[in-house]
Formats: sequence, C-alpha cells, structure tokens
Amino acid sequence: MKVNLEDLNAFVAVARAKGFREGARASGSSASALSEAVRRLEAQLGVRLFNRTTRSVVPTEAGEGLLARLSPALSEMEAALDVVNGFRDRPAGTLRLNVPVSAARLVLGSIVPPFLAAYPDIQLEIFTEDSFVDVIAAGCDAGIRYDERLEQDMIAVPIGPRVQRFAAAASPAYLDRRGRPEHPRELLGHACLRGRFSSGSMPPWEFERNGETVRVEPTGPLIVQAGGGADLAVEVAIAGSGIVYLFEDWLRPHLDSGALEPVLEPWWPHFSGPFLYYPGRRLVPAPLRAFIDFIKAPAGHP
Repeated sequence: MKVNLEDLNAFVAVARAKGFREGARASGSSASALSEAVRRLEAQLGVRLFNRTTRSVVPTEAGEGLLARLSPALSEMEAALDVVNGFRDRPAGTLRLNVPVSAARLVLGSIVPPFLAAYPDIQLEIFTEDSFVDVIAAGCDAGIRYDERLEQDMIAVPIGPRVQRFAAAASPAYLDRRGRPEHPRELLGHACLRGRFSSGSMPPWEFERNGETVRVEPTGPLIVQAGGGADLAVEVAIAGSGIVYLFEDWLRPHLDSGALEPVLEPWWPHFSGPFLYYPGRRLVPAPLRAFIDFIKAPAGHP
C-alpha cells in the first residue's frame, strides 16, 4: 500500500499535539489541511485513527499503534536528511524554539538578529509558552526555561544573562500617595499588580536580604496573565495604580527614565539565568547545532 508521506506527517503532528489546531501550530500548517490529510489517510487505511469530540482529539487503538511504529521511522528519516545537511557550506532548514515571553523579550532580542545574519538559510520559528511543555510533543527542536523547570533527561546550555533579579517598582506619584514600603510584609497594605500563569497558579512575591527570605501574597486591583499581560501591568503601574513585580531587565527602561521608582531594592532576589534545553536522546539537527554553537561562541559569533 502506497501512502502519502505528507499525510503520515500530518497524522503524527496531530497525534503528538493532541489536536488539529495545536498540530497546525507546531507543524506550520493549517488545521484544515491537517484534518483533510488525516481523513485521506483514514480512508486509504480503512480504519479510524482518532476519536474526535468538540473538546479532544485522541488516537484510537489503531492510531496509537501506527504512531508507535511511525515515530522512530520518521525520526530516522529526519536524521538521515540532516546528515546530508551537514555537508552544506551553511546549515539550512527550520529551527523551532519554545520559549517563555520573558525570554523572547529579554534574551532573544540580542541573539536572533546576528544569528539570522550568520545563517541566512535557517528559518527560525519562536513559540511563546509560559507553561512547561514537552518540546518534542509540541513539534519544537528546543526550548528555553529556567533550571527549576528542566527535566532530568534534557541537555541544558546557558543562554543570556547568567544572573537576573526580580524587581518591585511603582510610580513616584503612587509612592508619594501611599508611602514607601521598608519591609516586604508592608506590601500587604498596598495595591499590588499580580500575575497568574495559565495553569492557574499565582506565585508569591519573593524577597531576600542578608540570608533572610520573605514570601508575600499581596492583593490588588489587577491580575494579568503572566508573561503576555506583563506589559499591561507595567503601564498600570506607571499610571499610578499600584506596585508591579517583574524581571528587573523588563522594568529597567522605566526605572532609568524615572517613570517607575524602585521599591524594596535591597530585598530584590537574584536567580540564575535561563537555559536552552533539548533532548539528549535524539540526534541534534543541523539548525539547532548551529544555534547552540552560536550561543556558546565568545560574543555570540560562530
């Protein structure tokens, strides 16, 4: 039986992502194209490969069996093609990275332009995701996360600043009106602008000084989605509505301009910088290898 390879790739993309829309995002296709490819494959094989509902797309027993046999074969095919890629003067192909919004904003901005200039035959796709995901299931080659969120079987390479700080800040007008906190617990009496992750968790604000760590869960008039809603929280803080707690580098331009004033600066906690991570059990594709070599090179030059 002769089956279209693109239809098989469409099936794997949907099965790994557990949905047509998610599979389309990971594969760079459209949901309708994937749906048509899967229908075509099912018709040719004469079996249903997915159980579809309005809320989920789950492989049938036949689909699970096909996925188990196909995944290694497709990985081997990708590896074989990548070996040929290694003989090119310049690596080519697509590199897909799954990164948090903070990394896209604070880390990649200084890396991506020179990388693209050095490797014009590589197309870079960035997917921003603040919840932890399986990069392979999401159709990505690698991701960026902080060390506390890395899985043990991943290879991690430092990327970006090695030390960062969280910072609290508010507008001078707000602090003139409500007072300037001298201890983190005083934040419980202030209007604080919080962030909530897509998982529903709303992490406490953490501060440290001279070996003492203080975690507080203040309240306030605004809760935004962590990452994507951070810019709104900053603008609301600049307008004088409360105190914001965010990466220092994110707030730095507003601190330097005077639009925001540091709050509890001696208590700002340090933490280690992010890592590029990828599965150690797979052959590293040429575009990813080029990116790894680029970020390891002195001054970001290959």
